[in-house]
Amino acid sequence: MSELETRLKTLIVSGLHLDGVDPASIDSDAPLFGDGLGLDSIDALEITLLLEKHYGIRLANPAQAKPIFYSVATLADFIRKNRPQ
Repeated sequence: MSELETRLKTLIVSGLHLDGVDPASIDSDAPLFGDGLGLDSIDALEITLLLEKHYGIRLANPAQAKPIFYSVATLADFIRKNRPQ
């Protein structure tokens, strides 16, 4: 697991106020929505804001968010590829 994935897990837990969830218990490849962590569309909006605030990343087309937001690993990959230098 990368340092970025570890930071993302902590950011998701604190930013979404997921009380009782240990960031270390989140599987990097597990789905964040539905059967995985159980996040919903409001949480997706919050994650979008967290990406913008902490990584300077804006989603050009929010309709493309589903594959990006699939898991912590896919989020980390997107950040690595799109982070402003």
